[in-house]
Amino acid sequence: MRMIKIFDTTLRDGEQAPGCSMNINEKIETAKRLEKLGVDIIEAGFPVSSSGDFESVKAIASVIKNCVVAGLCRCLEKDIDTALLALKNASSPRLHLFLATSQIHMEYKLKMTEAQVLEQAIACVRYAKKFCNDIEFSAEDAFRSDPDFVCKVFSAVIKEGALTVNFPDTVGYAMPDEFGERIRYIKQNTHGIEKANLSVHCHNDLGLAVANSISAILNGADQIECTVNGIGERAGNASLEEIVMGLKVRRDHFNADTKIDTTQLYSVSRFVSQVTGVKLQPNKAIVGDNAFAHEAGIHQHGVLANRQTYEIMTPQSIGIPMSRIDSSGSLVLGKHSGRHAFEERLKELNITLDENTFEKVFEGFKNLADKKKTVGSRDIEALVMDNTVSVPETWKLEHWEIKTGSAAGVSGVIRLRRNDAVIEKAVCAGDGPLDSIFKTINLIIGKEPELELYELGAITNSTDSQGETMVKIALNEKNECLGRWNGRGVSTNVIESSIKAYLSAINAMEYELGERRKEF
Repeated sequence: MRMIKIFDTTLRDGEQAPGCSMNINEKIETAKRLEKLGVDIIEAGFPVSSSGDFESVKAIASVIKNCVVAGLCRCLEKDIDTALLALKNASSPRLHLFLATSQIHMEYKLKMTEAQVLEQAIACVRYAKKFCNDIEFSAEDAFRSDPDFVCKVFSAVIKEGALTVNFPDTVGYAMPDEFGERIRYIKQNTHGIEKANLSVHCHNDLGLAVANSISAILNGADQIECTVNGIGERAGNASLEEIVMGLKVRRDHFNADTKIDTTQLYSVSRFVSQVTGVKLQPNKAIVGDNAFAHEAGIHQHGVLANRQTYEIMTPQSIGIPMSRIDSSGSLVLGKHSGRHAFEERLKELNITLDENTFEKVFEGFKNLADKKKTVGSRDIEALVMDNTVSVPETWKLEHWEIKTGSAAGVSGVIRLRRNDAVIEKAVCAGDGPLDSIFKTINLIIGKEPELELYELGAITNSTDSQGETMVKIALNEKNECLGRWNGRGVSTNVIESSIKAYLSAINAMEYELGERRKEF
């Protein structure tokens, strides 16, 4: 059976998509979960693109030991040098070089001829190979390129030592049948291809990224580049979980598999959704809330008789535990549940915590259990999130009190702590309670970030559910955007969850801006 390599680019192509940014702690935790999932390669970032990307690649390279860590580079020596520095402590480093090969990119973006592109690709692979053995070369916009030119470039870079050549459908233009044919053509006409892995990287602009990736496997591709939940530029990338389960369920058709631990898929999907603030559609294949739901009577009858009548995989196969499930689909614990029961539930959810973090999460669980009758799996996931990926609390919520009504307007106070200083201000006038609260917080911190996104949802379906708030803010100074940050807050009180989310984004902003200042 062929083993297909999974190249995960959630932390590079996925994270760079609008609204999907993560702070460095979130990136490190995501990388750890991808390592546990069993991906072969983690593309940790684009080191030369920003100091933040450089530091995150450096940090990830230092903690990941069981899979390859890749850094993306243009075919420029400065990019390669920067990536080498970021990957210095990696157990298994990879340099991922890319250069466009399509006529439209060469003419309008690169302003280079085919001969110049070929020369630059050869020179940069040769340079990179001096310092790193594992080199991957990508022909950007390969599908819209002259296939013979791509074969020529691939042959040349393999001769220089590239161990992987990547054929991307950068703009999601291909149809599955023609993409498969193109991959077969590349395999048959690239001199030396037997010395390298052939990879594909498909975008989802026409909703065909997974189909094209699967077609590529059928025609000889050795590696698939994909992201958790399919996040990425524009319409996203090929979805890791869909490709992996497609191969797993239809092993008879493909005679191919991956080394992914599929029981980790659900928890990794949930985690990436939470840290990016990008919610999954309910009918998302494999990991959506409705993926194993049956409402039609004839379906329910069939499933009760034999689950295989309407299910081609089990919830347990992707890591959804089926024991002790409440009406909202969440695993149940209550205020009388002890430490052992809580530890067992974490194991069922594929969550591993160190001793200090466990104590914090368990304390949060007991406090939450006093407020609501039952604590479900998503409540537990939220508690874990709050204690594993948060940045330092530059600003901490000490107290809030809000009074509002249809005629009375908004009144109250907000009290924040920064180190030993406590600042309290009366809530200022605004368009409703949240606008008033956020304006007051801005006055306290002395900055005026723009609120770009606000979302409020329920973690479970019960009336005592916690509210989960997601916000995205941007800070602009002198007509320049200094950055965008996500924030998340959870509480049984939706106003409190909103305050926590806003402060979470503020603290991410303060942390990143502080790190930038240290560089100078």
